[in-house]
Amino acid sequence: MDKMKRYLILADGTVFTGQGFGMPLTTTGEIVFNTGMTGYQETITDQSYNGQIIAFTAPLIGNHGINRSDYESIAPTCKGVIVNELNQEQVDISGQMSLDEFLKRRQIPGISGIDTRALVRRLRQAGTMKASIVDTPDEHAFDQLHALVMPKNQVQQVSTTKPYPSPGEGRNVIVIDLGLKYSLLRELTKRQCNLIVLPYNTKAQTVLDLAPDGVIFSDGPGDPRDVPEALAIIQGIQGKIPLFGVCLGHQLLALANGAEVYKMTYGHRGANHPVREIATGKIDFTTQNHGYAVVPQSIRQAHLLVTHIDVNDQTIEGLRHRNYPAFSVQFLPNASPGPHDAAHLFDEFIEMIDAFAKRHRNSTLRS
Repeated sequence: MDKMKRYLILADGTVFTGQGFGMPLTTTGEIVFNTGMTGYQETITDQSYNGQIIAFTAPLIGNHGINRSDYESIAPTCKGVIVNELNQEQVDISGQMSLDEFLKRRQIPGISGIDTRALVRRLRQAGTMKASIVDTPDEHAFDQLHALVMPKNQVQQVSTTKPYPSPGEGRNVIVIDLGLKYSLLRELTKRQCNLIVLPYNTKAQTVLDLAPDGVIFSDGPGDPRDVPEALAIIQGIQGKIPLFGVCLGHQLLALANGAEVYKMTYGHRGANHPVREIATGKIDFTTQNHGYAVVPQSIRQAHLLVTHIDVNDQTIEGLRHRNYPAFSVQFLPNASPGPHDAAHLFDEFIEMIDAFAKRHRNSTLRS
């Protein structure tokens, strides 16, 4: 790999010098950091990073290479990758290619040799901001960076454009694709679900016409307020079908019921976030990837109960509807990467589906 000097520039004027790898393109996006110790392939291929430059806090990245088992999407849409040290010597025999080669094939630039500790301290103080990976950190590069207008159609960019099935036997579950991770489908398939994946802008009546046993709203990128189409689905079907919202789906369930959201200073991104279930006191270590959270005071005006809280900063991590079979979590119970402490939530969703179906059968018999 040719070690070409490149620069990471931040919107506040900060400049970091490093060596380029991946595709030698100039790139601009919102810079965020991920605190996970493992799972860089899953992270890079996670569509929730659409339009973002990912800084990894783990000091060594690239040692196991890219393999066929750890894709969370086939065509990643992140804007760049930042690492402290890039390892080109793969130690995992299942690796099909190096990270450098993978990023070249996917047209994604990377930069190594960055003091990621200093970078993360800066982002924690100033918050997420626009950044660029460039050949020359001159005035023109900063002008281009400041001129960038961040897109608001991120879910539209990553959601499927057409419905497709993921066949199975058992309960019929619809997945509203807001930028889903493949591991979400894997977890449902393990639980004998027959899946139909639908676009983010599907009409509520179309969902109802398919007569599903349950509906999941997936994770995805961006501001939930930019996805009114998904809000309309929730408002059109809640109370009629059991619902489960994951990550972006969690924020949308809150908005659909009158709560509010805000942009966090630097968000939660990593595989080591402790979350407490309020009812039991049980703590799960969770995988998270979000830059928005639900405003606690706004829950009072919504028909929702808070079920989970982040141990570190007390942000809302879980909600349940007071009247309808619907609940949501801000974290990713499907993990990938990260701990699988919270995978039991998929079982709770299945139990909700079965309980709702039983009540519906009993009410039909009585009538």
